[in-house]
Amino acid sequence: FLLTPNASEAEMLTGVKVKDKGSMLKAAMALKACGVENVIITLGAEGAYVFSDRIAERVPAPKVKAVDTTAAGDTFNGALAVALGEGAGIVEAMKFANHAASLSVTRMGAQVSIPFRKEL
Repeated sequence: FLLTPNASEAEMLTGVKVKDKGSMLKAAMALKACGVENVIITLGAEGAYVFSDRIAERVPAPKVKAVDTTAAGDTFNGALAVALGEGAGIVEAMKFANHAASLSVTRMGAQVSIPFRKEL
């Protein structure tokens, strides 16, 4: 089971304001203590952080000029699911998801901003 809140949602769920590596780890540990096997906290332009029994790592996002972040989270989650479904490891799947979400924020709108597979 994966939980992918953004940093502000992680704060709502855990009471921990995610502002640095230490607080990110504390929030991830709190979510893990609730039974979440693999915690992924999305960090916007900073990428995403994964925490499990085997890994604790921030995966950076490509640098882009964002114009609209409307569908970024949905794009990240969808791309993550695709990559995992194709057998990618968690870090590789997060790189793919970060790439997809980064591309989506360079476009206006929600559904129309989500990249096609051939674009990735």
